[in-house]
Amino acid sequence: MTKDTDSPASGWQTIARVVPYLWPQDQPWVKRRVVLSLAMLVMAKIVSVSTPFLYKQAVDALAGPSADIGTLLGLTAVGLTIAYGMARLMTVGFQELRDAIFVRVGQRALRQLALETFTHIHRLSLRYHITRKTGGLSRIIERGVKGVDFLLRFMLLSIGPLILELTMVAIIFAVVFGATYSAVVIVVISLYVAFTLKVTEWRVQIRREMNQQDTDANQKAIDSLLNFETVKYFNAEGMEARRYDTAMQRYEKAAVKTGLSLAFLNAGQALLITTGLVIVMVMAARGVQAGTLTVGDFVMVNAYMIQITMPLNFLGTVYREIRQALTDMGEMFGLLNQPAEVQDKPGAPALRVAGGHVRFEDVRFDYDPTRPILKGISFDVEPGQKVALVGPSGSGKSTIARLLFRFYDVTGGAIRIDGQDLRDVTQGSIHGQIGVVPQDTVLFNDTIFYNIAYGRPEATREEVEEAARAARIHDFILSLPDGYDTTVGERGLKLSGGEKQRVGIARTLLKNPPILILDEATSALDTQTERDIQESLARMGEGRSVITIAHRLSTIADADQIIVLEAGQIVERGTHDDLVARGGRYAAMWARQSSEEEDEAA
Repeated sequence: MTKDTDSPASGWQTIARVVPYLWPQDQPWVKRRVVLSLAMLVMAKIVSVSTPFLYKQAVDALAGPSADIGTLLGLTAVGLTIAYGMARLMTVGFQELRDAIFVRVGQRALRQLALETFTHIHRLSLRYHITRKTGGLSRIIERGVKGVDFLLRFMLLSIGPLILELTMVAIIFAVVFGATYSAVVIVVISLYVAFTLKVTEWRVQIRREMNQQDTDANQKAIDSLLNFETVKYFNAEGMEARRYDTAMQRYEKAAVKTGLSLAFLNAGQALLITTGLVIVMVMAARGVQAGTLTVGDFVMVNAYMIQITMPLNFLGTVYREIRQALTDMGEMFGLLNQPAEVQDKPGAPALRVAGGHVRFEDVRFDYDPTRPILKGISFDVEPGQKVALVGPSGSGKSTIARLLFRFYDVTGGAIRIDGQDLRDVTQGSIHGQIGVVPQDTVLFNDTIFYNIAYGRPEATREEVEEAARAARIHDFILSLPDGYDTTVGERGLKLSGGEKQRVGIARTLLKNPPILILDEATSALDTQTERDIQESLARMGEGRSVITIAHRLSTIADADQIIVLEAGQIVERGTHDDLVARGGRYAAMWARQSSEEEDEAA
């Protein structure tokens, strides 16, 4: 069963998930770019660590003649200074070339991961989406994708080069100045790294809390904006603002903690680096005074310490961001690890619909084993028949529709279409053969044309317009200033309920499915609009197997079979006339609704 929360992947699991995107077996061009990027990285660091040597030679040449590299190469102090400048320029050049080569690899990985996550979310069950908040999901994906981008750029192109540069500097200090210098550098770097890791781990917990509060505030904002009309109806702007501000107060508190911990980390890093720099410089100054080192050596020691200080300071930021990126990506990969509740069997064939015979065989289902929803439902919908499901709220009507569309798998019995068990065929083929007109048609914030064409994206404009005519909405669309190019707004709010339903009907007509589910498709509409749309629905159902979930019994009086549900069981079935004559539950419901409709008319 799908859990309400996803457990995030660990740091190493996250890194292991990213590596295949950097070294894919089936795309050699990616591997070539990675190798070239690493080659440019090594070249940049080799030139970088040689630069202080040129600086030293220029200083010694200015201090006086000596047997040095500059003399051997016939370079003056000016020539050495120019060589020093060229070396610095080459370092930047190799770094930029590295980034230019790698950028396509990184962007490809980012796009693939984003697409994989987006696709996976659509594969997850309806149960999962009911229990999750859209705002929270979107923020997890957003932060996760940004985390991938950061990890690829900085872990491969910053942490790797830094380790390489520090190793080379330690070796140079040991060879040129002696083991004592190298030991001081190694100890300072080790203390710096240990301090950074320890404090950063503490900060990650604070940052995670800040992220949670950020997500909570974002969810509340999106939820409130999506329910804009409800907020207005109940004059609840003040309450919504207080609710949002409460979430933002918690975020502010966590953000302040994050800022204070960052100040502590930066101060500690500065203390360690400065102490190491002073110790090494004092040692070099004493060496110059003793005559064992030249002024150029003193300058070179300073240059190397400054050179490693800058990336070490950067390491603090990079490690914090990498750790945070791993946390954000862990949430995203935790989402990817969430198994789809409904899965196709390996090698499952597509559903083949010949006539559209739907059969429910002793179907049982529950969302929770302690609370069964359907308790042995059996009925048939013959090809071209219209079967209506009626009953009180909670009797299982909508659950039957969701099971037929295979949003869930039955927990007992079987559902068959033309003899094929839905669990043995692919979900995509089931969805392609069944059309649904829900109680509340939700439209995309795009044009009317786009929303109708969504039923069959490859349809021509003539086919879209023909579907609109059949749904009795073509003339209305033409009366709009922009016609079919009119934007319908968020969730179709620019259209009335009846107009939205007609667009939904046109969309399903364009899909042209052999099996149709009408899930209380007119219960939210006024009587006149309902009657108009019922004509469209009746025309739509011709030649199709139709299951209608009905609220108003007058809309299904012509059904071939009416099934009365109560508490997940069938208590009556038959035609309208048979059930009314029987004087049972359906007859009582019919009498009550007829009386209400007469009162309304009066």
